[in-house]
Amino acid sequence: MAATIRSTGCCAIANARSLSQTQYSSKQERWEKSSSAGCVGGTLGGTHATGLASVLFCNKTFLLPKNRSRPNFRFGHVSPIRSKMFVPGFGEASPEAKAAAALHNFFTYVAVKIVASQLEDYNKEAYVDLMEFLEKMPLNDGDKFIAALMRESFRHKNLALRIMEVRSAYANQDFEWDNLQSLSFKQLEEGNKTLMRKYLTETSNME
Repeated sequence: MAATIRSTGCCAIANARSLSQTQYSSKQERWEKSSSAGCVGGTLGGTHATGLASVLFCNKTFLLPKNRSRPNFRFGHVSPIRSKMFVPGFGEASPEAKAAAALHNFFTYVAVKIVASQLEDYNKEAYVDLMEFLEKMPLNDGDKFIAALMRESFRHKNLALRIMEVRSAYANQDFEWDNLQSLSFKQLEEGNKTLMRKYLTETSNME
């Protein structure tokens, strides 16, 4: 009799687990169908009653920041998504575009220095032509300088072509971009520290 009761109890438990798994499976299938139906082209245009939740789960890119990195959900912590600072007064150009334009003119200046140094050693006549042109034409705008140099004479045209070649090669091969970034950060930090140190010294003396 006891064996029969145990057998009946085990069968009941197995049937209950089977029924629970079946119900869970059916709910999961309904959820997956409704979620997939709620996503139309990865937008918020679903017509089913799944709402925003289905869109969030099926359109995975909706939850990700621009760099496609996933938030950190460990220990219940979510890393904040930092928005970029708005910089007014630059119009349509970005600060990076302004910096690139400044570097563009700087590379022209560097190329002129390099070419002049080379010509001084093996072509004195071309060196004199370049120095005389520099005296009458400022090197504030690199492209304007080269355009005027090209139209000065045939010999000056060759100098202009050489300067364009050198500035491109220097920017692509010799200029240390990583060093520029590290030096910029270092100078900013040192400048902030120096300014605060001077300010504290002045205010403490006044008190």
